Amino acid sequence: MERFGHTPLSLGREIGERVRDPGLDNPPLNLTEEDLVRGLRYVSIEAPSGVRGRMGVLGPLVDQAEAAVVVRNTAYAFGCSGCFRAGLQVLYLLRRKGIPILEVEYPSTREEARGMVRRIAEFLGGLKG
Repeated sequence: MERFGHTPLSLGREIGERVRDPGLDNPPLNLTEEDLVRGLRYVSIEAPSGVRGRMGVLGPLVDQAEAAVVVRNTAYAFGCSGCFRAGLQVLYLLRRKGIPILEVEYPSTREEARGMVRRIAEFLGGLKG
């Protein structure tokens, strides 16, 4: 993405910053009470706390996003059901935002992976920097 002049917004980077924060009391969980409260902006109070916490991290990324690449049909063990439900909420928010979205299938072969990279490169190349 950076090669095409875009800044990637990634969950891994956000969680990495939290893990390296010396003020975080529970590194294995990677979420704070503030994340749970922030998540209420994106999901209702009835949503499970795991979804609410994830949305407290993911929601601000959606707010910053100007375009999105969504990878569909990842492996079953790719994340827990909370991650899946948070992913559905993120997709809903992205679509509601009306930004350009590219949806690609998770590759299972080397050739599919090359095709996915090609599609992403074309998508990013067509965006205004």
